[in-house]
Amino acid sequence: MSYFIDRGYTSLNHHGEELCGDRVECAESGEWITAVLCDGMGSGVKANILATLSSKILCTMLSAGVPIKDCIETLIASLPVCKVRNVAYATFSVCHINGEGKGELLEFDNPAAILLRDGNAADLDRQKTEVCGKTVYMTDLALKPNDALVITSDGVEHAGIGMLMNFGWERPQIKDYLRRSIRNDMSARAISASLAGECNELYMDMPGDDTTVLSVKVKERQPAAVFVGPPIYKTDDSKYVKQFMDLPGKKIVCGGTSSQIVARELGTEVSTSCDFPDRDIPPIGYIKGIDLTTEGVITLRRVLELSERYLDPSDYKSKTFVKRDGATLLSRLLFEDTTDLDFFVGQSINEAHTGLPIETTMKLKLIDKLAENLRRMGKTVNIRYN
Repeated sequence: MSYFIDRGYTSLNHHGEELCGDRVECAESGEWITAVLCDGMGSGVKANILATLSSKILCTMLSAGVPIKDCIETLIASLPVCKVRNVAYATFSVCHINGEGKGELLEFDNPAAILLRDGNAADLDRQKTEVCGKTVYMTDLALKPNDALVITSDGVEHAGIGMLMNFGWERPQIKDYLRRSIRNDMSARAISASLAGECNELYMDMPGDDTTVLSVKVKERQPAAVFVGPPIYKTDDSKYVKQFMDLPGKKIVCGGTSSQIVARELGTEVSTSCDFPDRDIPPIGYIKGIDLTTEGVITLRRVLELSERYLDPSDYKSKTFVKRDGATLLSRLLFEDTTDLDFFVGQSINEAHTGLPIETTMKLKLIDKLAENLRRMGKTVNIRYN
């Protein structure tokens, strides 16, 4: 069985710098996912350039099928060395993993990654090897569903130095925080944002080092189908709803007309909630056999805004969704709970929108932008127009 490899990162810039000296690159090649975290020496523009160059080289070569050892040799040989400290100008961690959760983790001068499994935060079994005279640690990976790797730059361990902590955030304390704060249902991005947010607290909102947390999590695949808008021809309603319901996974309906069509074809009715958790978002509805029923364009516009914030690597605020309005509930399903999505997008002109500044093209653009952001999250997205 092929699992979903969830990945997400959060970065804090060194206080006073516009660019981050850490860089994360992710690439897919067939069933393989490559996630690279590089830390350029120092901060600012120079560090950013070196980290970007290093991460691009590693991602490109590994995605092309070049053996890992050759990739590392190429990178180490090409990196300049600081004349004063006699260390490389950029360090890196590379997670190269397939859909079975198997692969390798390679670490060069970055803090050792932490494995989250069954509520515990543990060290990995690392093997020391020499490549081009440099010490590289290699770990064979065999991850199970809900396992997560937490990969960090040294800014995490430096958090709080000279502020709230004399010697920074020591590794046992970091592991203890992860054990206490990370829930089993949290996504990779939620894990990264949580740890980075705690680092920012220790830095008292003034990070003394570039700080990046990259998380890679193995998840069971969870499909979902989303019905958005009626088909052009009313005679297609029955066929369209049948195709929608025949797909595996959760079922989501967006839009008043859509919900009426689905309920009619299922031989039931739509009931509407009287609760308004968010006054700007219309209330949700209920259809027997459907997991979530929401309003259409207004709700989707808010979901698109939330997806932009969710993907922003500089946003370390909580990525968990606890509000009960339609947009938040839909965001949780799309961003956190599901991995493979089928959108049924009807292109019929909605008579209910007559006289309102809502067009079919607006809805289509919303879906296209949202689908693009979902793909950036690593989701498989298929759009069926009718």
